[in-house]
Amino acid sequence: MKRYRLLAFSGVGLVAVLAGLLFFGNLNDNLVYYLTPQEAIEQRADFPDDRRFQLGGLVEPDSVTRTPEGLRFVVASDTQPGGPSVAVEHHGAPAQLFQAGIGVVLEGSWRGSGFVSDTMKVKHDENYQPPDAEGESP
Repeated sequence: MKRYRLLAFSGVGLVAVLAGLLFFGNLNDNLVYYLTPQEAIEQRADFPDDRRFQLGGLVEPDSVTRTPEGLRFVVASDTQPGGPSVAVEHHGAPAQLFQAGIGVVLEGSWRGSGFVSDTMKVKHDENYQPPDAEGESP
């Protein structure tokens, strides 16, 4: 009887280990990381022109300019003036919640001294305020 219990316990343990490897083993392959402007500038040599990566940071106030292709703006690592920042040219429609001062994650590549992106994700909190209906007063 002890022999069957030991065999069953070993079998359950083996199945648990295999399930854990299948579930958590590929987890790191599915994670997506982004670089801050400071990290992107420091690692510029590791990302030659046209090698895609994700860049994340805060859109600097008064830096957003609309262009025929999309937008131009500056992304900074933090809110401190004079900190590391990267000039961004975004092609395509901006994310719906895009505005100056908000966090964004952009996917694209270096082109010269600037970053050119074609994908934008806006970072926001869970507090959503629907727009006021026309004609209603608050």
